Amino acid sequence: MAAQKSRTSLDRADDKEKDVGIEQVEAAPAPYILDRENDLERVPGRWGYFLKANPSPAFMADVAKMNEQPLDPVVVKRIERKIDMLIMPALAVCYAFYYIDKTTLSYAAIFGIKEDLNLKKTEYSWLSSLFYFGWLLWAFPANILMQKFPLNKYLAANIFLWGVLLMAQAASRNFAELAVLRILSGAFEAVADPAFVLITSTWYTRAQQPSRIGVWYCANGVGIALGGLLGYGIGHIGGSLASWKYEFLLIGALCVGWSIFLFVFVPDSPYFTHWFTREERIIIVSRKRHDQHSVDKREWNMSQMIEAFIDVKTYLFFLFGFTANVPNGGTSNFGTLIVKGFGFNTFNTTLMQIPYGFIIVCFIVGAIYANKYMPKNTRTYLMVATTIPTVIGFALIAWTKGTAPRLIGYWITGASNATFVVGLSLVSGNVGGQTKKAIASAAVFLGVAAGNIVGPFLFFDSEAPGYRTGVIACLASRALEIVIILLLRLVFVMSNKKRDRAVAEGRVTYDERITALEDISDWKNPAFRYVA
Repeated sequence: MAAQKSRTSLDRADDKEKDVGIEQVEAAPAPYILDRENDLERVPGRWGYFLKANPSPAFMADVAKMNEQPLDPVVVKRIERKIDMLIMPALAVCYAFYYIDKTTLSYAAIFGIKEDLNLKKTEYSWLSSLFYFGWLLWAFPANILMQKFPLNKYLAANIFLWGVLLMAQAASRNFAELAVLRILSGAFEAVADPAFVLITSTWYTRAQQPSRIGVWYCANGVGIALGGLLGYGIGHIGGSLASWKYEFLLIGALCVGWSIFLFVFVPDSPYFTHWFTREERIIIVSRKRHDQHSVDKREWNMSQMIEAFIDVKTYLFFLFGFTANVPNGGTSNFGTLIVKGFGFNTFNTTLMQIPYGFIIVCFIVGAIYANKYMPKNTRTYLMVATTIPTVIGFALIAWTKGTAPRLIGYWITGASNATFVVGLSLVSGNVGGQTKKAIASAAVFLGVAAGNIVGPFLFFDSEAPGYRTGVIACLASRALEIVIILLLRLVFVMSNKKRDRAVAEGRVTYDERITALEDISDWKNPAFRYVA
């Protein structure tokens, strides 16, 4: 009954003059009681409650009606502020934990885990890489399950398991036990980045995605700084356990606590949530009418899967993830050891991560504002610009002698985080179709996993503490990343020109209002244009 009243209010608004706007809809009674039957389309049976629910035809019909009339920018802005308050802090906290979790082993290294577990030769590098073997093995299944289950609930369940497995690592007695736990941890963390990107693309327009991805990715820098502070504090705990054990126990417990909060309070989609009225939920979807990105659905589309595997963009996205994360695999696990090699003691080494995290945040914020004011289709140029400082930074580490230039070089390698932020917006904004987008996202993060596997093995114990070969390899990988970015730009620009030419010559016609609501890929959507 509540849903019927809402549709009636929309019908009344639609019958009036076309330029009336959305105020009449807002003036109608806005029920907070949600109608599952009319707004969602669930799988029948007991298990249907646990699977992702599609928006119902009735809900999408009302979205189509709303698409026919202009939206009041004041109302839209108010709703978007509400989305920001609900989604952005949650993703930021998740990402901070995500980064702290991944780098816990790096702090454990300077607190004596190598000696306590009697790790030999390359075993520490193997522990760094085995995490990403788990990630690599589970990345594709994780993306399939992410389309099948309610997104936020699935993410929260995985974060709960991160925390449990991290706490279990404190009980490790040897390399073999820790290796198994690291593989399992990597598998359950494979969902993180793709889930964050998909949540962002679900709630925000294509133009808003770079800035919103930047907001939660800034938590990467916060995580580095907070990790340094936590490491410093944990290192001074005078308990009966080794310091590295407290590192695993405390951070794991924090992850578990946060996962419960996330499960309870953050919604899975705009189609069904008590945080917004029905009219507000319709506006959330309708304001994305020009993006040509379909609604989030449960079904797996085989034709989109085939298309993804023959699309050159998929492989360029993989190479982007790989070249961006060979250096990350090295610095996230050997960064503290490199800095300690500059002449700092253990506790000062942890504190040196604080300015590193702050510089990362500055680069990301700078990239967000630059993207906002730069001309259209210059995102790839911005990515190149933020990659150049990382090349310079690794050169300073490799070929200068003083502590100050090497430390500054290490800090400015953090500019790569800004590159990856803008790069993620290219994936979320330049792939159409839910299944194809899931595969493209998986391709990026398969590259991330592969890069993080390779990275640690380029740092040889015989070269400690300078690790010259590893640092130069990181420099080369960043240079190759620039080439991949420019190739992506070439693909986007050429595709747009080809589509514009077909429309100008009258060979292709389309109705944006129809294509915007269909789950079709970017190849099959003539209204789709790539952001370069």
